[in-house]
This record gives sequence, C-alpha cells and structure tokens, in this order.
Amino acid sequence: MIRTVLTEIGIFLVPFAVYALFLAASRSGLFVQSSWPVTIVARLALMAIVLVIAGLIGLAQFSGAGPESTYVPAHIENGKFVPGTEK
Repeated sequence: MIRTVLTEIGIFLVPFAVYALFLAASRSGLFVQSSWPVTIVARLALMAIVLVIAGLIGLAQFSGAGPESTYVPAHIENGKFVPGTEK
C-alpha cells in the first residue's frame, strides 16, 4: 500500500519537476518568485491531479487478480512454506 501512495505522490510531482528542469535549462532563475506565478502553479497542480487520477484509474483497472480468480493464501505444506497464489 505504501508503494502505491509513494508512486502517486511521485506522479503528482512530475509536472513541477519538469517545469523546474525547464527553468534550470533556460537559466530563468529557478528560485526566483517571478518564475513561479500563481497561474503557472495552478496549471501545474491541475495537470498533476489529472495524472494522479489517470494513475489511480489505471491501477484499479489493470492490477490485481483477474475476474473469477481465487487467492490461496501462503501456507505450510509437507513441512515447506508455499507462497500465496492465484488460481
């Protein structure tokens, strides 16, 4: 669960990192307040939210077990540990 949360936080930060790389490459002053106007930050936040929503939808649709599958939890069989599987 924590890996999913950290992945989504990383996806949220991607537009801000790309804009920071653009500012650094263009030598516009990365830490100057005029390089980060409210409209740009709002657009970056909107793009970040769209990316996070798309990531969550993708996670919900394309991860996990398939339909009609049954999970067999990890267990001990004949004295050996058998990891959990999906049948």
